[in-house]
Amino acid sequence: MKFTHLIEINAANNPLIAPLSREQLWRGLVVRAERPTLFVMGLDSCEITQRSDYALSRILSFGQLKVRDEVRFEPLERVHYHVPKQDDIPVSDLTMTVEEPQPGALFVRFEYDDHQRDVEGDETAFYNEFRREAYKEADIDTIRMIRQLAAEGRLDAPLQ
Repeated sequence: MKFTHLIEINAANNPLIAPLSREQLWRGLVVRAERPTLFVMGLDSCEITQRSDYALSRILSFGQLKVRDEVRFEPLERVHYHVPKQDDIPVSDLTMTVEEPQPGALFVRFEYDDHQRDVEGDETAFYNEFRREAYKEADIDTIRMIRQLAAEGRLDAPLQ
C-alpha cells in the first residue's frame, strides 16, 4: 500500500495558529527521529546504534518487539525512515518532505510505502483504510508535538 497526505503547517487564514519557521519545523522533524518516544504512542525506548551527520540507525522497543530502522536526513528538506525486512516485519518506508510553495507557506508531505501490491479485497480494503486513518492521526500528533516544542522554545536553537 502506498499512501500520501499533506499537512499544512502555517495557515495564513488562521491567526490562532502560531506560524513555524522552516528551521523550527526541521528541528522538530529531527527531534522526532532522535527522540521518538515523545511522538510514538506505545514506544518504550529508542536506542541509537549508529549516527552520522545525515543518518541514524536505531532499535525501537515496543515491549518485547524490537524493530531496527534507518533514518536519513536531507537538511531542511526531507527525512526518510526505512524499516528493512526482519523476522515477521515486512520492509516499509516513510518519507516526510517539507514543502514551501511560497515563502512562509509550509507543508509536510507524508509518504508511506509498505512495498506490498495493492490487491484489495473487502477485508484488505478495510484494513488499509484503517491504517491510512491511523497514519493521518499519528502525523497530526507529530505536528502537534512539534508545535508544543516550538511554543516551549525548544526548537529555537540549532540542534546539538
